Amino acid sequence: MNELVSIITPSYNTAAFLRQTIESVRAQTYTNWEMLIVDDCSTDETDDVVASFDDERIRYFKNERNSGAAVSRNRALREARGKYVAFLDSDDLWTPDKLEKQVRFMQENGVTFSYTNYEEMDEQGRRTGVLRTGPRRIGRLRMRTFNYMGCLTVMYDREAVGLVQIADLKKRNDYALWLRVSRKATAVLLPETLAVYRVRSGGSITNRGQSPMRLVRFHYALWHEGEGMRPVPALWWTAVNLVCGFLKKYIYRKTK
Repeated sequence: MNELVSIITPSYNTAAFLRQTIESVRAQTYTNWEMLIVDDCSTDETDDVVASFDDERIRYFKNERNSGAAVSRNRALREARGKYVAFLDSDDLWTPDKLEKQVRFMQENGVTFSYTNYEEMDEQGRRTGVLRTGPRRIGRLRMRTFNYMGCLTVMYDREAVGLVQIADLKKRNDYALWLRVSRKATAVLLPETLAVYRVRSGGSITNRGQSPMRLVRFHYALWHEGEGMRPVPALWWTAVNLVCGFLKKYIYRKTK
């Protein structure tokens, strides 16, 4: 169990959190990883934070112009060299055993696409007591109903799935990735809490704070532009997403 894991980390003006994120990767008990940080023209001290780490496993790229998280993730995926691909946004954290447990789970169970539970913390890093989980298995059809997986928990086998690239979506681009991967693999839940998601009031790489109309537009763009659907089926799956998203808040949200 020593396959290389490529960690995809888009960043934009998250210098205040990025050090903790990198440290949570460097603290992993599983040490065969590369962290591909793609910065989207940040105007803060992101360069200095990354430069402060003397670790050849950290690979740093900078976009020539501000392009959004989808473009940054696509670039990192093209640069990835690992058998496994994992995702960690630049303001979130992993527990030290996250990679070790997830790689073992996938290898021992013949899984090519997996995700885990995660906790939430506030912007200052205080745990809120909220735990997020999801269905035990998510096939192609169920994946269409909603994005049940936290981006910071996902891992897939790149050799089985191949290179994944998505449309230039400003939101829901992580969901677009899972939809592409689900064409070749079923997502399986590792029911352990191995990551911590930072809920930020001012926005984040994957921000939840959206008005209802913006949510409709973002989901519609996912299906119409991202999946190439005609307007009517795109509207249908948008409606399904909104209903299932409402249900998810009650079915897969737990408190400690």
